[in-house]
Amino acid sequence: MKQSQLGAQLFSFREFIKTPEDVRTTLKKIRDMGYEAVQLSSSICPMPNAELAGILKETGLNPCSSHDPANKILETPDAVAARLRELGCPHCAVPFPPYTFPASEEEVVALAKKINEAALVMRKYGVTLSYHNHSHEFQRFNGKSMLDLIYANAPDIQAELDTFWVQRGGGNPERWILRFPGKTDVLHIKDYGIVPGNDIVMRPIGDGGLDWSNILAAAEQCGVKYYVVEHDGNCPDPFESFRRSAEFLLNNYIR
Repeated sequence: MKQSQLGAQLFSFREFIKTPEDVRTTLKKIRDMGYEAVQLSSSICPMPNAELAGILKETGLNPCSSHDPANKILETPDAVAARLRELGCPHCAVPFPPYTFPASEEEVVALAKKINEAALVMRKYGVTLSYHNHSHEFQRFNGKSMLDLIYANAPDIQAELDTFWVQRGGGNPERWILRFPGKTDVLHIKDYGIVPGNDIVMRPIGDGGLDWSNILAAAEQCGVKYYVVEHDGNCPDPFESFRRSAEFLLNNYIR
């Protein structure tokens, strides 16, 4: 992994990006930790594209990807992709199914086909669409996981796998990454911890139980371009969490 591939997911900082000045201050802090890329989020306060692009340039951060609301991606893919192209952002992910969660194989297949249609539209703008998983996608319909059904019926999307949520769903992050060589440009990374009472919590990278040597080796083998750190739950201080994650990766894995 190279330092230029290390990104921070801005949804994790949603309480600290409510004004343009908040965005500027937060991005400067992220850059000072050693991150060189960010994944944009709809949590960023509304501002003109030119203003956001200026802040990104000023802070030296590459907008490597974005999470936009699923309903906007599926209903207005042209508008979403055009905005991202203006920002120089080449990737976008569906962060969660829109409206209600699919309750049958037929509903999953229908969702996958809609996502694929959006991907084909966004491709015309130079934007690649991915699907980001949580643990819910590991429920099975007729013996097939929802995640398998999505990828089987949306051949034009990529897999934005999330290491914590794969593990939480009962999967093996390394094995899932190896299933998609060349189709996982952006990987979400966060650690998996268990606290007294057997509660499962998100942890900074290196503070939990995931096997980062094998996970990152698999990611490099499969051509991952950006490793996006996220800590979207149980995180009273995202700045400290992201500092610790960056420190661990910089000291152990970044060349």
